[in-house]
Amino acid sequence: MSDCIFCRIIRGEIPCSKVYEDDEILAFRDIHPQAAVHALIIPKKHVATLADASPEDAEVLGRMLVLAPRIAKELGAGEGFRSIINTGKHGGQEVYHLHMHILGGQQMPAMIKY
Repeated sequence: MSDCIFCRIIRGEIPCSKVYEDDEILAFRDIHPQAAVHALIIPKKHVATLADASPEDAEVLGRMLVLAPRIAKELGAGEGFRSIINTGKHGGQEVYHLHMHILGGQQMPAMIKY
């Protein structure tokens, strides 16, 4: 999608503070961090939301999950981190290009425990 901000970042039209890149995935620091460590991991293929992912996206989604702890560690997340995928309007998604937030580097605020 030509007007998607993350697609524009992938194409190099908008700069980012890159922390990882390969043929299918890009990870970069969030420009409005909500924690000491706050990075985004995105697939280079445009998929609007997690609900729009298809079986053919399973491999790249799995690679994103495996990459998350590595990025958290490299950025100094310490003893833990949160990985969050907001999905759709009611899920708090603001940019409609699938992305995973990695947050850590400090004690996180109290969370709902299941």
